[in-house]
Amino acid sequence: MDKGRVRRHKKIRKKVFGRREKPRLCVYRSLRYVYAQLIDDIASNTLVSFSTFQLKGTNLSKMEAAKECGKRLAKKAKKQKIETVVFDRSGYKYHGIIKALAEGAKEGGLRF
Repeated sequence: MDKGRVRRHKKIRKKVFGRREKPRLCVYRSLRYVYAQLIDDIASNTLVSFSTFQLKGTNLSKMEAAKECGKRLAKKAKKQKIETVVFDRSGYKYHGIIKALAEGAKEGGLRF
């Protein structure tokens, strides 16, 4: 486990907090897949989730899959009338796959 990432994540979580009207978009990146979910921290409830695992049959690169994951997450969020979110990058640097997911979510209609 990356101790530096965990330290950065704890620091970020002190400031970032999600509510029902403006949930937290939390991202987790494994070696193979990217997972994203919208979380209401007050109720400790996951409102919407999507991962690149669900895009398993497509022939997309990791970057393209992350962007598509963001778009589909935004589409699911729109169905639940969620338009604005707080982005929680979980201690990862904002580049590459994390940035692609965020841009996909923005293209899908979510506002950060």
